[in-house]
Amino acid sequence: MVLYFKEALLSNRLQCNQINILTTLALDQMKNVASIGFAQIILSLETESEVENEGKMAHYHNDYQKNDEVEFVRTGYGKDMVKVLHIQRDGKYHSIKEVATSVQLTLNSRREYLHGDNSDIIPTDTIKNTVQVLAKFKGIKSIETFAMNICEHFLSSFNHVIRVQVYVEEVPWKRFEKNGVKHVHAFIHTPTGTHFCEVEQLRSGPPVIHSGIKDLKVLKTTQSGFEGFLKDQFTTLPEVKDRCFATQVYCKWRYHQGRDVDFEATWEAVRGIVLKKFAGPYDKGEYSPSVQKTLYDIQVLSLSQLPEIEDMEISLPNIHYFNIDMSKMGLINKEEVLLPLDNPYGRITGTVKRKLTSRL
Repeated sequence: MVLYFKEALLSNRLQCNQINILTTLALDQMKNVASIGFAQIILSLETESEVENEGKMAHYHNDYQKNDEVEFVRTGYGKDMVKVLHIQRDGKYHSIKEVATSVQLTLNSRREYLHGDNSDIIPTDTIKNTVQVLAKFKGIKSIETFAMNICEHFLSSFNHVIRVQVYVEEVPWKRFEKNGVKHVHAFIHTPTGTHFCEVEQLRSGPPVIHSGIKDLKVLKTTQSGFEGFLKDQFTTLPEVKDRCFATQVYCKWRYHQGRDVDFEATWEAVRGIVLKKFAGPYDKGEYSPSVQKTLYDIQVLSLSQLPEIEDMEISLPNIHYFNIDMSKMGLINKEEVLLPLDNPYGRITGTVKRKLTSRL
């Protein structure tokens, strides 16, 4: 009966009621068994369990060896879209920063991938809590500084974290203002360009800081054309000297140096340059022969006026507005009523950087 009990314990197919019955019967029999016999049974059970576990590990090890021809390219994990509204109260005058933060960590081992060993993993819920607590104790002077604070925390607190990547996006709130008087605590949502940043820091180096503008939608009704382009048997697009030019600006730049930069001022300066080169002088505008030329002009002016910027990437989709043909209704539509076309659309991109000689 004792042997039967032993076999029952080792079987994973027994139901709970069967185990209870077997346990009762076995205990009745084991009352007559010497203590040494019982000890031998327990030792035998433990030995067989160890052998079984070793077999499982050996089986896993063999599986791992079968994957010896692959290697990791990159790994990382973290928490996305941690939203925070930080309020700075200076008496009755309040300032706000609402942000959405995403954090990615890279560890110095991959045991969680290879062996399912989670002992090195900082839970993503902990990452979320950390972002919130840092907002409380450090504040959010600028989203770039906040991102650097997050990088610094994880690298200084955990020796096994070798890389931190932080993306922060700011909600575009603007203080109420009338006749030059600013409201002390009221704000309006103004989606005229979203401020974002990307900060990456390795354990062995300083933070690499990118800032950017996205979702800045602009349009002008003239002073734009597109002529002299290549034509082949599939070309149907006519040349045009005067057209609407609309785009949604995505602009990202990398800083040459980090902590001494006034990030807010630089962001406002780049945004001003984008608007200036797109629109031109207020009384007459500025002609754009192509989206490419406007893109390049923005980059050149930005790098010439802002020495803290090392390189700049811009992406400008060409948002189309086409004249609606009203001839079948006996009407002549002279570019007065146009049809917005979402898809398909052209996309023009370009990245420039400073030449080495320009930094000497």
